[in-house]
Amino acid sequence: MTIQLNQTALASLPDTVRAPSYDRSALTPGILHIGIGNFHRSHQAMYLHKLFEQGKDHDWAIIGCGVKSFDAAMRSKLEKQDWLTTVVELDEDALSADVCGSMIDFLDIDADTVVSALSRPEIRIVSLTITEGGYFIDAKTGGFQQDHPDIQSDIATPDSPRTVFGILLKGLKSRREAGLPPFTIMTCDNVPHNGDVTRQTLTSLAKLIDPDMADWITASVAFPNSMVDCITPATTQREINRLADEFGIEDASPVFCEPFRQWVIEDNFPLGRPALEEVGVEFVDDVTAHEFMKLRILNGGHAALAFPSTLLSLEFVHEGMLHPLVRDYVRKVITEEAIPTLSPVPGTDFDDYLNLIERRFANPEIGDTIARLCTDSSNRLPKFILPITQANLDNGGSVEGTALVIALWCRYCAFTADNTNTVELNDEQAVRLQQLAIEAENAPESFLDMEDILGELGKNERFAEAFSRWLGSLYQQGTGACLEAYVKGQS
Repeated sequence: MTIQLNQTALASLPDTVRAPSYDRSALTPGILHIGIGNFHRSHQAMYLHKLFEQGKDHDWAIIGCGVKSFDAAMRSKLEKQDWLTTVVELDEDALSADVCGSMIDFLDIDADTVVSALSRPEIRIVSLTITEGGYFIDAKTGGFQQDHPDIQSDIATPDSPRTVFGILLKGLKSRREAGLPPFTIMTCDNVPHNGDVTRQTLTSLAKLIDPDMADWITASVAFPNSMVDCITPATTQREINRLADEFGIEDASPVFCEPFRQWVIEDNFPLGRPALEEVGVEFVDDVTAHEFMKLRILNGGHAALAFPSTLLSLEFVHEGMLHPLVRDYVRKVITEEAIPTLSPVPGTDFDDYLNLIERRFANPEIGDTIARLCTDSSNRLPKFILPITQANLDNGGSVEGTALVIALWCRYCAFTADNTNTVELNDEQAVRLQQLAIEAENAPESFLDMEDILGELGKNERFAEAFSRWLGSLYQQGTGACLEAYVKGQS
């Protein structure tokens, strides 16, 4: 017999599931969060939940919202359960389940509704998880992608914004006109200097619509940088069934995640913030060193692991870590090419951190799929792998490993174009990537010429030579042989 998750059911949950001990009806909002996906619910929402459990800062509850069709689908699921989410932590020794109650509303998917909420004085922080590709960054210049169709739409019709940034701009303008101070904008996405990037995108859009607002935003709005970490797989029917079987709860969109969480934030919140340091969040003056460590070791490791694992027919991340060639290849790329580009992080040994990452990747309970790691690679690789490559080109370091990562990505894109296999390329540029990857077998420059993704790297002779050599070897010798050659230093 299972219990349908909702507010009424909290009093009768199984003993194996922890319900909120605080009175949710007494919570009031302080944060509006855009992008209610799995990561937000396993990370920021759970930190706030734990703080509320301590009886603190009950005026910082979350109102959720979104702008995409999938946000509407998530809203529909969560509405039926009073915005509650079951969060299962996948410890190898014992699973544990909490019902997270820190979100108290989820707005209709409507720009005017969101702008109205942004104008409420009690909203002091607006946080974002809109994916790495949601910031309109031009890969070639690192600047603002002004020519994107959605941005052009916002410029043409600013009163009917289509993007998150158009909505934020309209919300800030409304607050300014009402004499209210601006909210802090806090991004929780895996983007280098994520707060600075958010500021760049918003002010660049504002300059094209209302230059005076751009100046006001620059002078008045805080954009703290942050580093976030918690491996959180996608939810499938497998997780929904597992929750019902093991914990007796029916939840339309539960979250399964690892028990490890980390959050490092620059302490820049003019209108105040919840006391998240009480539940393990680290507040610092400058998050850069922490950010690069995580992006280049963890996210870089995920990117390196993804493509050869697919080409070797592996399904889960922990299977990749059990494959000796994949494991040794990932470790060599990170040890020899990523770690040398990092600045010291106080109190952290990079070798110990890498060992921790490997243990987390190897946790079989997480069930994180290789397919998830491959998703949206045209947006992810420029954030996770290419900065490592560029740093080593600048400093005379090796680029053999990261060139192999990009060659494996190219081979993977061509592989997905073969309709005799079941691997799907889940990328907004899928058709183009597949076409260019197929051409690259005989003309590697076809793939290297994607300046909007690879920037100027494709023109670098050292990188281009390494990429072309590895791609040729992948076609001639296969994935396993290439990994073995790289691990043995036989490139």
